[in-house]
Amino acid sequence: MTPETSTNKDLDHGRDLYSKRAWGDAYARLAEVDRVRPLGAEDLARLAIAAFLIGKDAECADAGARAYEQALRDGDPARAARYAYHNGMHSLGLGTFAEGLGWLGRAARVLDEAGLDTVERGYLIIPQAVRVSGEGDYGAAHAMFTEAGVIAERFADDELKSMARYGRGETLIRSGRVADGLALVDETMIAIGAGDIPPHLVGVLYCSAIELLKSIFDLRRAQDWTAALGRWCDSQPDLVPFRGPCLVFRAEIMQLHGAWPDAMEELVRAREWLAVRPDSTAGSAFYQQGELYRLLGDFAKAEELYREASRLGKTPLPGLALLRLAQGQVDAARASLQRGLDETRDRGPRAELLAAQVEALLAASDVGGARTAAAELSQLAGAPPARLLDAIAAQAMGAVLLAEGDARAAIAQLRASWIAWRELDAPYEGARVRVLVGLACRALRDEDGAEMELDAAREVFRGLGAAIDLARVDSLSRTAKVAVGGLTARELEILRLVATGRTNRAIATELVISEKTVARHVSNIFDKLGVPSRAAATAYAYEHKLL
Repeated sequence: MTPETSTNKDLDHGRDLYSKRAWGDAYARLAEVDRVRPLGAEDLARLAIAAFLIGKDAECADAGARAYEQALRDGDPARAARYAYHNGMHSLGLGTFAEGLGWLGRAARVLDEAGLDTVERGYLIIPQAVRVSGEGDYGAAHAMFTEAGVIAERFADDELKSMARYGRGETLIRSGRVADGLALVDETMIAIGAGDIPPHLVGVLYCSAIELLKSIFDLRRAQDWTAALGRWCDSQPDLVPFRGPCLVFRAEIMQLHGAWPDAMEELVRAREWLAVRPDSTAGSAFYQQGELYRLLGDFAKAEELYREASRLGKTPLPGLALLRLAQGQVDAARASLQRGLDETRDRGPRAELLAAQVEALLAASDVGGARTAAAELSQLAGAPPARLLDAIAAQAMGAVLLAEGDARAAIAQLRASWIAWRELDAPYEGARVRVLVGLACRALRDEDGAEMELDAAREVFRGLGAAIDLARVDSLSRTAKVAVGGLTARELEILRLVATGRTNRAIATELVISEKTVARHVSNIFDKLGVPSRAAATAYAYEHKLL
C-alpha cells in the first residue's frame, strides 16, 4: 500500500468516525491525516466541529480559520462565508465578542463582494435577531427570524429552518404568546430527533430551550428536554460542551423531587465538567449546591458557595437572602431582595424573588408589604398559567392571609398550593405548606388537625435532612419529645436556634422573650450538656440527632 493510499484510507476512517459521533477518535484521525497532508476545506470543517465537541476550543478556532481560507482558495465564497459564520458564532459563544463580530462581518463582506444570493444570507440574520431579542424588542426579532426562515425554505436548508423556527418560538413566548411559541419549540425537538440539526447546534438548542422553559415555569417540558439532553450527552462519551449544563439541569429537577443526595452528586460532577470547559452555567452549579447546603443547615458552606457563584457571574438570590433570613438577619434579607426586584423584570426570576420577599416581610411583621408582593406574584401566576407558579403564588398568599388573621381563607389557599406541589412531586415545598396549614388549624382551635399537619411535615423534613425546617416544626409542635440531655422543650427550642447561628438577640426577637432570658437558657443548656460553647452545643445537637 502506497503512502497516498494509506493516507486516503485514514481520511475515510476519520470521516466514518465523525459520522458515528466518535468525536475524540475522529479528531485524532483527521488531525493525524492533516499533519501528513493538509486537509481540504470540508474536512477542516469536520476537524473544527470535532475539536469543539471534545472541548478543544483553540484547535477548533484554528481549523475553522483554515477551512475559511481554503474555501476562498478553492473559489467557493459561499462556503467560505458559511465557515466564517460558524467561526463567528464559536467566538461569540466563548465570549470573545470582537473576534466573533469580526468573523460575521467577514462573512457578509465575502458574500457582498461576490454578489451572491445564497442561504448564508439567512444564517447571518440569526445573530442579529438574537441580539435584538436580548435587547427586549421581541417583535423585531420575530420578524428577523421569520425572514431567515423564508430564506431557509427557499434553499431547503434544514439547519437554518430549525434555528429560525426556534427563534420565532422563543420570541413569541417572551412576548406573551406562549401557546403559539411552545408549538414551535416543540417542533424543534422533533427536528433534533429526525437528525435535521448538526451536533454542534443540538446542544445549544437543548440548553436554550431548557432555560426558556424554566423561565415560564413549564416544569413538564423542562423535564422532558433535560431528559432528552441527558440521553444525547450519554450517547456521545467524548462530548465535553453541554455535559456540565445538563448535569446542573438534572440536579435542579432532582432537588425539587426530594432526591437531595443525588442532586448533590450531579452538581459535583457538573463542577468537574465545567472546570474542563467553563460556560455560563458554572455559577449555577455553585449556586445550586449552596441551596442544598442551606436547606441542610450548613450555613457556612452555603455562604461560601453563594460567593463563588457570584464571582462567576450568577446572582446568588434569592438563596443568599433566605440564608440571611434563617440567620435572623431580616433587614439584610429584605434589602438584598428589594435590590434584586429593582433590577429584575423577567417573569421567572422576579417570581422567585417575590416569594422570598413575602417570607422576609412577614418575618419583619410588614404584613401590608407582604400582601403587595403576594398580589404581584398572583398576577404573574395568571399570565400565562403554570402549575409550578400556581403553587408558589398560593403558598405566598396563604401565608399572608394567615398573618392577617384570616385562617379560614388561608387554609383554602394553602390546600390549593399543597395539591399543586403534590402533583409536581415536590415533597419539601409541600411539607413547608403543611406547616402553614398546621398553624392555620391551630388558629382555628383545631389542635388535632394542627399536630397531624406538623407531624406529616416533620417526617418529610427528617427524611430529607432539612435541619432548619425540622427544628422549626419541632418548636411549633406540642408533641415533640425531649429525651436527650434533660433539656426542657424551651431549652431544646433555643438549642436548635443556636445551631442555626442566631445570636441571643435574634433568638429573643423570634421567641418574643427578653435577651436576658435567652442568655439564662443558653447557660442552662451548656450546664446540662456539659459543653463550653455555642459551637460545642451545636456539635452535640447534631451528634445526638436533635436537628
